[in-house]
Amino acid sequence: MFGSIKDQLTQELADIETAGLYKRERVITSAQDAEITLEDGSTVLNFCSNNYLGLSSHPRVVEAAKKAIDTHGFGMSSVRFICGTQDI
Repeated sequence: MFGSIKDQLTQELADIETAGLYKRERVITSAQDAEITLEDGSTVLNFCSNNYLGLSSHPRVVEAAKKAIDTHGFGMSSVRFICGTQDI
């Protein structure tokens, strides 16, 4: 059963790629600043980031994030309306 579905899905993906609609993800190997480095070593201007003020790599923000990881761990275990809202 999986074979026929797999063949159909493989063909659909091939059709999407042929139509130029298949999106390949870029792997960014640098901080998300105005200019970023991609996996192949090329650098490009980053017009799609929410980091337009450059705060995500500001030393004070990075230090605050490190302290928060030490006290609160990394990430939420669930959405806040189920588990509650954290104090940070």
